[in-house]
Amino acid sequence: MTIVIGVLNVTPDSFSDGGRYESPASAVEAGVGMVADGASWVDVGGESTRPGAERVSLETELERVVPVVAALASEGVAVSIDTTRAPVARACVAAGARMVNDVSGGLADPSMLATVAELDVDYVAMHWRAQSAQMDAFTHYTDVVEEVCEALEQRLAACVEAGIAADRVILDPGLGFAKQVHHNWELLAGLPRLVGIGPRVLIGASRKRFLGALLAVDTVARPETQRDVATAAVSALAATRGVWGVRVHDVLGSCDAVKVAAAWQEAT
Repeated sequence: MTIVIGVLNVTPDSFSDGGRYESPASAVEAGVGMVADGASWVDVGGESTRPGAERVSLETELERVVPVVAALASEGVAVSIDTTRAPVARACVAAGARMVNDVSGGLADPSMLATVAELDVDYVAMHWRAQSAQMDAFTHYTDVVEEVCEALEQRLAACVEAGIAADRVILDPGLGFAKQVHHNWELLAGLPRLVGIGPRVLIGASRKRFLGALLAVDTVARPETQRDVATAAVSALAATRGVWGVRVHDVLGSCDAVKVAAAWQEAT
């Protein structure tokens, strides 16, 4: 059955939950709660990747994430670290993380793939074209499904060449990253092509702009925190297409959704 990964951003500026956790203790409490709600992993991030976000220093990112990762791991939580920096990946794996979620697929830090190979942990490689502050300038595609799949095939090959076992790699099409609204729907419709590449596939649609646009009233987008039902619908439909996991803010809603999808498929 498709697993659910909980999003835990310990940042002041993430698009949906920035500034929500005032202390490491409150973040840890939230992460433990996500597991209680059914999350298989908790994905901790210390640098916002929302469109337009500016980078933070390495020191700031480390200060934000390492204490939270260590505390969650000590509670028995399966922790993923959401970072594009190899030093952060290394420090967080040392603190107990067991997966690296890299939205750049190894392109932002030339040492990332070799580092992950050495650490021998799972690795999420996302489709990526530019840093957050520039990504909206890179949204032209002739065939978004084919171009994203070809790029991810290249990242998979790069991972294997660097020494990461293919079965350690999870591919993510990067919904919302250098994508116009319609591109996200085309990628979801094209999931069979993506799943056919071979490794596990992760979908991160949670609360994103394309859902806000879909649910807009009089051209005013639905607020981020009111997009969880739509997110759960995407989770259920993605589960029926064979994805390995969905990454969401509202864990309970998507856990319920993928259970419904699984039961429906088993009864068919």
